[in-house]
Amino acid sequence: MGLVLGDAWLWAAVTWTPPDYAGFYARGGFDTSTTAALLVAALVKAALLWLILRAPVPGALDRREKALRRLLYLAVAYGLVLWYPIGLLPDVVGVVFQLALGIAIDVFYLLVIRWRSRVLRAAAGVLFAVELAGMANELLDELDLPEFGSGGIVELGLMLGGAAAIIVTVIGQWRDGRWSQGTLVAGWLSVGISALVIPLNILFGGIFSGTVVMPVVMDAAGLISIVWIAATARELPTESLPVDLPPRRRRMMRVGVAAVAVLPIISQIHPEQTAHLTYTGWSMDCYDRPSFGDLKPAERNAVFLCRARSTDGGVLPMFPEDLSDQAVLAYGRALCRAKDRGEQEAILTRAGSARPGWGADPWDLVYVCPEIVGATHPDLLRSSTQTEEANTAYVDEQNAKCRDPWPRTKGVVQATANYFLFVDGDPGYLVHDPGDKAGDKASERAMDRVYDDDSADIGVGGSAVLVGHIEDVSDVCLTVKAFRTAPPRRTAGWYQVTEVPIVSRSGRLTVPEMGEGGDVGAGAPMPNLAIRGKGRYRLRVYVRLSDAGEEHLVVVFPGASRATLKLKRGRGPY
Repeated sequence: MGLVLGDAWLWAAVTWTPPDYAGFYARGGFDTSTTAALLVAALVKAALLWLILRAPVPGALDRREKALRRLLYLAVAYGLVLWYPIGLLPDVVGVVFQLALGIAIDVFYLLVIRWRSRVLRAAAGVLFAVELAGMANELLDELDLPEFGSGGIVELGLMLGGAAAIIVTVIGQWRDGRWSQGTLVAGWLSVGISALVIPLNILFGGIFSGTVVMPVVMDAAGLISIVWIAATARELPTESLPVDLPPRRRRMMRVGVAAVAVLPIISQIHPEQTAHLTYTGWSMDCYDRPSFGDLKPAERNAVFLCRARSTDGGVLPMFPEDLSDQAVLAYGRALCRAKDRGEQEAILTRAGSARPGWGADPWDLVYVCPEIVGATHPDLLRSSTQTEEANTAYVDEQNAKCRDPWPRTKGVVQATANYFLFVDGDPGYLVHDPGDKAGDKASERAMDRVYDDDSADIGVGGSAVLVGHIEDVSDVCLTVKAFRTAPPRRTAGWYQVTEVPIVSRSGRLTVPEMGEGGDVGAGAPMPNLAIRGKGRYRLRVYVRLSDAGEEHLVVVFPGASRATLKLKRGRGPY
């Protein structure tokens, strides 16, 4: 009937799901391979369903065994039918149902199965707990509560715990003696199915990626676990122990179990020419860029693959997306050995790069050839801690070069430090009120006035003053002092001295400091220069050049005047 009515009904007949599901897996209709897989799966599932629906073995059961049989048949019913109506309810309902059913079955397994070993029973309890922890972790996720752990390692560990729980249960059934060889084989096959699902789900982004044949195969194979659960419930009575199978049939079953256990592992081994893609430009693991010194040797290639395929910021990746990991690493090492940018461009062109003219930067190549890059850029080999320590030492060294130009005139508050500027195009530094709600607009006005007037070395914007530098420098020695009254002018020895108004609306006036990981700002803490709180102040800026470089002295004191005074103007080259 499914073949006659169309793809949707064929899908429903074989997978036992609503016809609408077919459109989700194959919007353009089924190809020949999918139809063939569905027909084969139909025969396999019919045979497995016949095994599931076999009548229970007659015999007396105690209360615990009766309870376990009912729970197991409830699990069978859920796997065959109940999953769909429960799935129509909120997701948390289904997770709670599965968790409660799993807890009850595991408890009765421990009570009913004759383990014949305290160690085995204890091991079963531990593995059952791990299995239930995986289900509880899923419940916490549904409830938006903190989980036991995040990431692929935790997920893989919980899934392996579930597979190990099946293994120890089958061993317990074998030691008990009441279950037949067929039931034990179904249990071992269930372990094989779990071993097949784990690599497909973890390593390849889910079993439903790629062709539609894969979910069809996995749907049919998944029925084996229900066969095992149903057979476990059917053979609970102890009066009729199973008869041993003939040796030839036992050997065939062992071969089948070994094949199911080994084939999933063999299927993951690819020939060298097959493109193995660990990361793409959209991989979530690639957003962080760890320092080389923080990585173990085994992790460095993965970081280079991330950098080589990165599309962060909308840029084109260094290599094509379909180029294998092996090829990317080989081209990366070739880029390390390139003598110049032109040779790098030739290598990237040969690799099919969309941006060969960009070449490759040392901070990307260091992950794949540290011995080459480290010879010319040793700083790239540092860990994040070493980099932080080196930056701190450099800032301290630069600060130590700066001296207070008015050492005998002490301010109420004062500080001396190196002020680091942008290397290219930085107009200067701000003295501003960081608590002013309109501080951004005030800073923009101050900057506009410097750019609009080429002769202006200071831009005033109310609660912000932009102080420019007179030479093309990357930093200046800056001293700030605050006084209660106007100090003497003392213009001698200075190239230029300018006094302007500034207002504090929040009771603060200061100079920006270098933030965490930032490259711009004062290299040491700067004090609050608004020593009388809110109000109007005068700001006097002294500028000169010396052996230490460009020196600035900023003096702040209360004052209501709004005039701009040029107390000394620089003349000619200094």
